[in-house]
Amino acid sequence: MKQTLLDISKQHPFEAYNSWWEMGKEWSCFMSEAIVPEWLNLSCNDNLDSVKADVDDYIKTIYKREARKNLVDDFVAKSASIPLQSGEFDALSYSFYKSAFTMLEKKHSNNVDDDCLSLEKRHFTQKTGKSFFTQVRDHLDLNVPMQLASERDFSQLQDCLRQLGAFIHKQGYLRDHFSFTFDLDLQHAGKNIQQAQTDFLVNANNNVAYAVYEMGYPVALPSAVYLYHSLGEAQHHSSRMIEELFALTGSKASETSDFDPLDYPADRVVELWEIRTA
Repeated sequence: MKQTLLDISKQHPFEAYNSWWEMGKEWSCFMSEAIVPEWLNLSCNDNLDSVKADVDDYIKTIYKREARKNLVDDFVAKSASIPLQSGEFDALSYSFYKSAFTMLEKKHSNNVDDDCLSLEKRHFTQKTGKSFFTQVRDHLDLNVPMQLASERDFSQLQDCLRQLGAFIHKQGYLRDHFSFTFDLDLQHAGKNIQQAQTDFLVNANNNVAYAVYEMGYPVALPSAVYLYHSLGEAQHHSSRMIEELFALTGSKASETSDFDPLDYPADRVVELWEIRTA
């Protein structure tokens, strides 16, 4: 039996998120344009009643507040007349992704292949991430390298990452800080992983290279935990965005499959990434 939102939130409260902060206009509009069309592609109609009910329940359960009237409708319409607050986006993210993952589970209700369902959930997050990245890339006019073959390519990639990090920090996705580094010396799954930044290209083109993505207070961490521990997949808004950046360079990159958002404190959520060139 799956745990309810109330059950999981009692086990894992996020008190540091009770004080909301304002989200940027571009973040809200780009996220709406990324999430809503993909949700509509899964839904048999455009009825938002279940999403609205989940938003109301989430804000009441997690934040002990009443949801703003027309919150979902304003998000769908990309109306920025009232700036979106952090807890409101957390609730919207939870509710749209919960709805999408639930629809996929119903689609696979007679399928014993859990891997297929997991892949479809991940694919939904990748499609929204791709759409979001495309909008941000155009907004920032990013100079994305077409491959990762030279130091110049790598330098362009790092510049893109810096600009993406500054953007999502300024827009409120990260309350504190963004870091994506290719210098690492750590233990993971019983394996010692050491890599200097100067070794990245050689490693990526010969087998596998690594990176560490660190986030300070990502806005959707509460809902990521609740979704992951109830439906087996989280949204990974910024990670799927970065995954698409790497994909455009001809590389396959993502956080390790054993990542659990509960394993880290909110002020320092860390993902170990594996990167391979095609």
